Amino acid sequence: MKADTSKEEAQSMTMMHLQLQRSLKWLDDVTHGIIGYELESRSLAGLQVIEARTGFLRCNFIVPLLASDINGNWHVGAIATIIDNVGGAAIYSTGHHLKVTVNFNITYYSTAKIQDEAEIEAKVKGNKGKLTSMAVEVRNKSSGGQLIASATQWTAANDYRSPQPQSRAKL
Repeated sequence: MKADTSKEEAQSMTMMHLQLQRSLKWLDDVTHGIIGYELESRSLAGLQVIEARTGFLRCNFIVPLLASDINGNWHVGAIATIIDNVGGAAIYSTGHHLKVTVNFNITYYSTAKIQDEAEIEAKVKGNKGKLTSMAVEVRNKSSGGQLIASATQWTAANDYRSPQPQSRAKL
């Protein structure tokens, strides 16, 4: 019985590690524009994962010119995009599929300037059936860790499968 438990634990750890690696690969592909939209890759350009565990990601980010507003501040839309994607990767790392956001709340406290270094930390808070919650904090490391934004997000599994396209009848 004990050997079976150890084998099951080892298999579970292997699966968790594989899912974490898939999550990091997904985030890297979005960051480099391999998948997703140009807006995402522009907003995430230069993102570096510094710590990753199942349900948790910590990233460093240098605010690029492309993600700034006309005043040289980190654009709030770019902040929202990075929060959504880093949080999504944290959720994906738990073994759940990528999900649809059903509630997304961000509170902005301050900003960062071009070339400031920020830290983004995402944590999965809970899972209830098809719903998963997470929290993200964004801090300005260049200003001693000042809080830039905090967010909470609820996502839901999307089981929708689009119907197969119907063949077109010839007229």
